Amino acid sequence: MDLFSQQAEEEQRANAPLAARMRPQSLDELIGQEEVVGAGKLLRRAIETDRLTSLILYGPPGTGKTTIARIIAGHTESTFRTLNAVTAGVADIRKVVEEAKEALSMYQKRTVLFVDEIHRFNKSQQDALLPHVEEGLIILIGATTENPFFEVNAALLSRSQIFRLQPHSEQDLVRMAKRALELPDRGLGHFRVDADEEALEHLARFAEGDARRMYNALELSVLSTRPDANGVIHLTLDVAAESIQRRVVRYDKNADQHYDTVSAFIKSIRGSDPDGALYWLAKMIDAGEDAKFIARRLVISASEDIGNADPRALQIAVSAFQAIELIGMPEGRIVLGQAATYLATAPKSNAAYMGINQALAMIQNGSSTEVPPHLRDAHYKGASRLGHGKGYLYPHDFPGNFVEQRYLPEGLGDHIFYAPTRNGYEQVISERLHHWRSRRNGG
Repeated sequence: MDLFSQQAEEEQRANAPLAARMRPQSLDELIGQEEVVGAGKLLRRAIETDRLTSLILYGPPGTGKTTIARIIAGHTESTFRTLNAVTAGVADIRKVVEEAKEALSMYQKRTVLFVDEIHRFNKSQQDALLPHVEEGLIILIGATTENPFFEVNAALLSRSQIFRLQPHSEQDLVRMAKRALELPDRGLGHFRVDADEEALEHLARFAEGDARRMYNALELSVLSTRPDANGVIHLTLDVAAESIQRRVVRYDKNADQHYDTVSAFIKSIRGSDPDGALYWLAKMIDAGEDAKFIARRLVISASEDIGNADPRALQIAVSAFQAIELIGMPEGRIVLGQAATYLATAPKSNAAYMGINQALAMIQNGSSTEVPPHLRDAHYKGASRLGHGKGYLYPHDFPGNFVEQRYLPEGLGDHIFYAPTRNGYEQVISERLHHWRSRRNGG
């Protein structure tokens, strides 16, 4: 590298955003992600001993995926190559493969290939990598914000270790911010900054686990604040609030944020917590989730989790779905909120849900499905001559509209599929059913 190239590189590094300058350069500089790269953890041992196998780093933005890849690049004695899946194509992959073959044959060096945003590779691009990963020519490190089980083909997944990175804790983000304010060369230490603790906590809280977002807000706070007469920049809560005004709601309608959030929503309803239900409902609404999807989930929950403990729950859920179709959003949020809170506070029973599942399982496992003669239709031509309907007792001809009679196929005995709880209206059903079943069984 000549003098001018070195000077240009140094200027580029000095002018880089704070998040880039503060990127950890070693495992010891890393803050957070202890479950993945903490002392004694598998990935840390593999990096320190340079015994890597193909791996995929999966997690939200700003959690350290690229940082870990760069640390690996600094540790490994293998040839390290980088591709960004947004701009790279099959030709770029082939070039890396040819260079990897040359490095192995001439220098006995393996090649580690880091593919950023690997979820953006299409099937043909992933297939172009597969045989070379399979034979060990290339050790793949993929980074993705999307669930790899949705976006990366199964063959590559089966040959890779999956490491999930979590959003940084607020405590870790505060530590990162303080470190950035202390370091003069890479951070903001060349400024005289007096940062209030509550200001740093605000930046950490509203960054929602994203270190890059926190660093950007911290840098903006410092650079946009005039120093006082003594040259001190006061970083207050008001300054911090202006620099990071709204937290980003991480939500992808086709990936695990979608599934995780709706799961939390339904589990809050099932757990009779209207506050939790409203919170997760609000997250889905704010992220632009399809209101009809939410309403459909309410209809399912009304039967699966409440059932006959409160028969009105299904009516309200269906009405909510119809109302959403009629009025749409944003007013539909009120309807969804009403339905969600009704379902969350309703008595719960999954007896009907369990009953139909048990009946289906019995049929699918080969149980007799032959309809007993007395229950068969006797009205179509020739049916009565075959004995269909013979012996059937019409319940309305008997006191209380009930008569002892078998309705299950022969061989099932007195099997019970529906076992109502003692919750809500099912207590009434339970008592009534107990009376009928005891009479049917000769009790």
